[in-house]
Amino acid sequence: MKTVKQQVKRHWGLWLTIIVVVLGLIGVGLTRWDAPLYQQTVAKVTQVHAINRNSSTDEFQNKDVTYQQAVTVRVLNHRHQGQTYQIRNTYTKSGAMDQAYRVGDQVFVRVPATKSSSVTIQGLKRDTALAFVAWLALALLLLIMRFSGLMALLSVTLNAVLFYGAIQLDLMTNGGHLYSLFGVLAVIFAVLTLWLVQGFSRQMLVTLGATVAGTGIAVIISLIVFAVTHERGVTYEAMQYVTQVPRPLFLVETVLGSLGAVMDESTDIVASLFQLKQERPDIAPNQVFRSGLQIGHSIMGPLINVLFLIFMADTFAMTLLYLRNGNNWGYTFSMNMSLGMVQSLISGIGIVLAIPVASWLASRLLPGQEAAV
Repeated sequence: MKTVKQQVKRHWGLWLTIIVVVLGLIGVGLTRWDAPLYQQTVAKVTQVHAINRNSSTDEFQNKDVTYQQAVTVRVLNHRHQGQTYQIRNTYTKSGAMDQAYRVGDQVFVRVPATKSSSVTIQGLKRDTALAFVAWLALALLLLIMRFSGLMALLSVTLNAVLFYGAIQLDLMTNGGHLYSLFGVLAVIFAVLTLWLVQGFSRQMLVTLGATVAGTGIAVIISLIVFAVTHERGVTYEAMQYVTQVPRPLFLVETVLGSLGAVMDESTDIVASLFQLKQERPDIAPNQVFRSGLQIGHSIMGPLINVLFLIFMADTFAMTLLYLRNGNNWGYTFSMNMSLGMVQSLISGIGIVLAIPVASWLASRLLPGQEAAV
């Protein structure tokens, strides 16, 4: 039978979830009327008429269709509020650099100071869609996971703030302390995430140790391989729009990417072994270690495949663009896929190494009952 304290906590959690969900939904609706809060000129599309369409084929047999539409907009804020303008919008079926507009869309427009220039649409106002997605994610977290979901959301928010601050420091120092800055940040990410999700306990410390050890060893192995091979085949020049030395940025990306994958696996292994130890306090450390290896073997394959699928999804569009424009597979791979493949391999090494590390630490450090440290 549940205690009175548990029942009160459950009711408070339920009411808090309902309040957050309702207020969030109201906030999503209010984004349709927040135009006065923007410094940019916001307008609403009131009418759309198709003008013409043209088909085209380039030298590589890429086919596309170009459309023109007459868009009537009504300004919603600032000194031009209430005025209507008709704007011609040209967009393509592929939608690579442009888009169609529909009645009811809210857009950012540029109204020139002189009548000799025409009014132009600068882009779609997307705050309603973004707010709805954020509300949906928050609502599902709270409805399904309650307090655990709130802690997960808090950890993501704090990590995002820390990441933003690290980027600002990197810009201020012009990349002078990149390794130390993001190395410390990676450890803080792991500590903060595990502390908020699991609480400050022995289980959290074991998971943290396995995460840091697995990631660190994987990065050290990769650096040794880079030194032996003199980094042949690692095309740092494929990192476009980089204003700093690309190699340190690549290594930092690799550390942060590997950290997430290793933390995921270590959490699963340690949590399972912790539960096993609670149910069977008399189990021998060697049996715990072997159980950890079996758990790791069962989740290692799916986790590595998830990383590979994420990598493939990230490069899919650019790979097709390279191939459709006459580039061969070798050039396409080296300029678009090779760095991601290297990062996936390093993350895979970390995933494999985390299995024995997490299993050994759990078998030696977890007690029969959870003990707060």
